[in-house]
Amino acid sequence: MHSAQLRPSTAVRGLSLARPAMPLRRSRSSVITRAVSEPSSSVPFRASASHLNDWTPESWRDFPALQQPNYPDEEALRAAVGEIRRMPPLVFAGETRTLQDRLAAAARGEAFLVQGGDCAESFEQFSTNKVRDLYRLLLQMSVVVQYGGGMPVVKIARLAGQFAKPRSADLETIDGKELPSYRGDIINGPEFTAEARVPDPDRLVKAYHQSAATLNLVRAFSSGGYAALDRVADWELEFMKSSDEGEKYMELASRVKDAITFMKACGVNSLSELQETEFFVSHECLLLDYESALTREDSTTGLYYGCSGHYLWCGERTRQLDNAHVAFMKGIGNPIGVKVSDKMDPSQLVSLIATLNPDNTPGRISIIVRMGATKLREVFPTLIQAVKEAGQVVTWVCDPMHGNTESCNGYKTRRFDNVKGEIEAFFDVHEQMGSIPGGVHLEMTGENVTECIGGGSSVKETDLKSRYHTHCDPRLNAEQALELSFYVGGRLKDRREKGL
Repeated sequence: MHSAQLRPSTAVRGLSLARPAMPLRRSRSSVITRAVSEPSSSVPFRASASHLNDWTPESWRDFPALQQPNYPDEEALRAAVGEIRRMPPLVFAGETRTLQDRLAAAARGEAFLVQGGDCAESFEQFSTNKVRDLYRLLLQMSVVVQYGGGMPVVKIARLAGQFAKPRSADLETIDGKELPSYRGDIINGPEFTAEARVPDPDRLVKAYHQSAATLNLVRAFSSGGYAALDRVADWELEFMKSSDEGEKYMELASRVKDAITFMKACGVNSLSELQETEFFVSHECLLLDYESALTREDSTTGLYYGCSGHYLWCGERTRQLDNAHVAFMKGIGNPIGVKVSDKMDPSQLVSLIATLNPDNTPGRISIIVRMGATKLREVFPTLIQAVKEAGQVVTWVCDPMHGNTESCNGYKTRRFDNVKGEIEAFFDVHEQMGSIPGGVHLEMTGENVTECIGGGSSVKETDLKSRYHTHCDPRLNAEQALELSFYVGGRLKDRREKGL
């Protein structure tokens, strides 16, 4: 098995074998039975680190685990988890180490993260075109941000694993009928029937296979010429060609192509960076039976990696220090994120960062703030100050979606102006505090949906019913997402010109 880095030019350097994690509980000392050679960089901690003494991929079971389904058939669950444990990893340790380096650059202000994708992936809506359109949109957004900001962009999709969703209540009621909540296709079905809402372990296996197919497609796009920078004009989505944002993008694409033509005229025509791209996948680390089944020991470092995705994050509802999700995530070597709202106490944040990143390794941890613009301006400075005083290195990321959800005409929605306003506040606070904005994290789609109100696409309240396709939370459509990327690129350009 070889580590198929998304850019073939780095595939050999990322060579790494991964062995399935054993389901039996063992002490850490018995897991590592040979000497291993550990790189001095790109690992968050060493395999001999003290916080790993009692850690195994299954030790999270000793802690309270929130947001987990209650499977009625335990034997079927064991069979499904066992099947996944025997499957190959979806991603490889060498790839996650590359991503950690890229996120470390974002923490220093030398790169910027653009992360986005579906609120929740769907079995029914899965298709090549859907994956391709999200991929194209992320490429478009990245080139806009990179051109404006004058720095590399780290591209991470909410893709190939973003199936499970935390819920605020175990039950939901429609027309007086009460049923278990829909928790994502990996657990149960969205149909409001008693049969569909029963947690089904076979969905775990189906999610694995869909994720594998998605990654196969993404790797082909990334290394097969589709992402070549001289094809920048070909990435435009068909329905956006006559829109204002589409026209702005094509103007920028023309300038990029002229620059590439000039570089080639100067003899610079062999850079792999012009023909390939790095592209990573991510999801919320929520369903722990699935995550632990895909945890693998890396043969080059002796560390365990969550091989369900390159980048995993812990949600606002599951970030408790004494609970199972933090207990699991502290032991995996992936770069990780933590969602943080205005409810986070500064001292608790410092403790959480210390638990998840005990060696203070740059790129290991991202703090993803989700508060709404007003609360962000009030609360965020105190969090930045606490982290600064503790001497901790984090990558600050803005999630402008989850603090801006509201109900309108019976639909969950978000207003574009509020989403943009939170990104504006994020940049403003960093400028005020002398800290570094590291990235944005968006729920979005490459489709022409009408789920969020406003923006250049002029989606009105009355339009929500027109193309409202999400299974869970409302997403920005492609034009709205691209409009935000132009704004982000402009703010990064301003910082560059100010010498920030």
